[in-house]
Amino acid sequence: MPAREGYGGPAGGRVDAVHVRSDRWYDLPADRRAVWAAFTATDRYRSWWPWLVGFDGAGLTTGARWTCAVSPPLPYVVRFHLDLVAVEPAAAVTAEVSGDIEGTARLELHDPTTGAGPTRLHLVADLAPSHPALRLVAATAAPVVRRGHDWVLDTGAAQFVERGLRTPGPTPPGR
Repeated sequence: MPAREGYGGPAGGRVDAVHVRSDRWYDLPADRRAVWAAFTATDRYRSWWPWLVGFDGAGLTTGARWTCAVSPPLPYVVRFHLDLVAVEPAAAVTAEVSGDIEGTARLELHDPTTGAGPTRLHLVADLAPSHPALRLVAATAAPVVRRGHDWVLDTGAAQFVERGLRTPGPTPPGR
């Protein structure tokens, strides 16, 4: 499912000191309007992504502030805010990240490069831990940090396709 490209090896990113940089592409089996419509369903995010253990974010609009808590397959939870600094409907979102991690992220939607086909999602992020414990983990166990980060991105993309792009319906109980 995920098309992984970028720099720094097959993971599509690199850990440099305590920075985690990502430049990744994913093919999504829907047109940009359908992908964007799913992105705007912020009330459904927690049902798509069970590792998103906390989320408060109403609306995909410039100026919105989202509060997030992510539990990767590692023994910690990362808490952060996403400040949406630019939202271009059906095209791109740029966010500043603060909290346990800090940095920037940009998500762009692209039409297929050759005629009909999937929407291409491009994600570029430059993040660094700001919480002292996470900085220590990142400095001493960079491959573990990269694996956790990659897991969230790749699992999130697969779950978005499976759950977010399906025909909307009622959220099953307990999800």
